Amino acid sequence: MNALRRTTGVIAIVFATALLYLFFWPVPINPVSWDAPVDAGLVDPFEPDNRLRRARLVKLGPHEGPEDIAAGPDGLIYTGTNDGLIIRFDAAGNGLDVFAETGGRPLGLEFDSEGRLLVANAYLGLQRVSPDGTVEILANKHNNDPILYADDVAVANDGSIYFSDASSKFGAMKTGGSYEASLMDLMEHGGHGRIYRYDPVTRDTNVIVDGLNFANGVAISDDQQFLMINETGTYRVLRHWIAGESAGQTEIVIDNLPGFPDNINNGLNGRFWIGLVAPRNQLLDEMSGKPWLRKLVQRLPASVRPKAEPSSHVIAINADGEVLMNLQDPGARLPALTGVYESGEAIWLSSLFGNHVGKLDKDDLSNP
Repeated sequence: MNALRRTTGVIAIVFATALLYLFFWPVPINPVSWDAPVDAGLVDPFEPDNRLRRARLVKLGPHEGPEDIAAGPDGLIYTGTNDGLIIRFDAAGNGLDVFAETGGRPLGLEFDSEGRLLVANAYLGLQRVSPDGTVEILANKHNNDPILYADDVAVANDGSIYFSDASSKFGAMKTGGSYEASLMDLMEHGGHGRIYRYDPVTRDTNVIVDGLNFANGVAISDDQQFLMINETGTYRVLRHWIAGESAGQTEIVIDNLPGFPDNINNGLNGRFWIGLVAPRNQLLDEMSGKPWLRKLVQRLPASVRPKAEPSSHVIAINADGEVLMNLQDPGARLPALTGVYESGEAIWLSSLFGNHVGKLDKDDLSNP
């Protein structure tokens, strides 16, 4: 009988300890209640499609995580990888070599009018790489606040550089990586994302949009009137006016996307390409109005928390949010497709994971 009592007591203590842990153990997030829109799924204009299956995979050797792609003035294709390198290869996918070592995690890439590569480095801030591969940091803080998660970059015709800081709370380096930090920020939904403008003449960095839930891709319209901004945590794309009568105003262009929008890149003929890096997560949506439950889930092992599911899905929209193209690969050979670089002959596909990029010739894209 005494042994039974001792066993029962131990079980009670373990159970009580588990409850105390689940409800009271400190976690790094302080979730904010919000109302996630109902996910309609892959319905028009996002109906299932398989044209991305035709893309050819270009292997990058040992280099993984080609998160963004840009074409240089030399005609080569450039991408950054999670080993901190900028690598490049020709339009046929051959001749891969290392262009520069950034010392961090390069994400968004864009060339300026002088052929210099601008890099949103998740660990180190906004960088610029000269044609000879020399790397310099342009901005790594605003006032006395460090830029913790530079994510994407766009360059205006006047030389102004716009870039996103995905989360001013969950830094990519201190949280263990860009992917890990994104999960923290999405779970909290605390509005820590910002868009900055860097002035290359004065070298000043100023906030132009803040309060975003994971500020991700940023692009400039061809007429230089507005920015298109992906707000990953709320499944939407914003338009922020930087010129004209509406300068300073921000509005929703497209809402309730069926996935998490990552990069946004200028395409041809005024279109914008968006990578939906992962489909919506039903559990995360259901917990949107229950911050206490999100905090409890954060105490569970990482293996059972919401995470990105494999997906290959990109869309093209116009400036008003009309969906012009919807491309998918049900097999998700590029398992976390982040975005598109469009040339006259092909579209190139970038991915958060793996050691491949995709190339889809436009002849294959246009055929049914």
